[in-house]
Amino acid sequence: MINFVSSSRYKINKKSLKGFVVEVINKLGVSPDLTINIVFIGKNKMKKLALSYKKEDIALPVLSFPYKEEILEGESILGEIFICYPQAILLAAERNRRVEETIIGLIKHGIENLLK
Repeated sequence: MINFVSSSRYKINKKSLKGFVVEVINKLGVSPDLTINIVFIGKNKMKKLALSYKKEDIALPVLSFPYKEEILEGESILGEIFICYPQAILLAAERNRRVEETIIGLIKHGIENLLK
């Protein structure tokens, strides 16, 4: 199961992104029964997370947190991926790419990190 958490101010095409995530986890051999939470946040929240967990005082574009525990009803969670939406926009502009394309790259990077 793929869950997206996002503020209404961030323009996210959840249907398109979900299709991509399903495709990536299938290619990587990840069980579709595993849950992945993808959370879109702002710069301030990302900066706080990066400082707390990475000891870096900057807003990173993506952070992932793998979980190794069981959740309710026997369903297991692979982890959570936090994407800084403002950083994704800046990164897209720097690389002269579409924002959705950049977000897809960040999600793929996050999933790969969850599997390490």
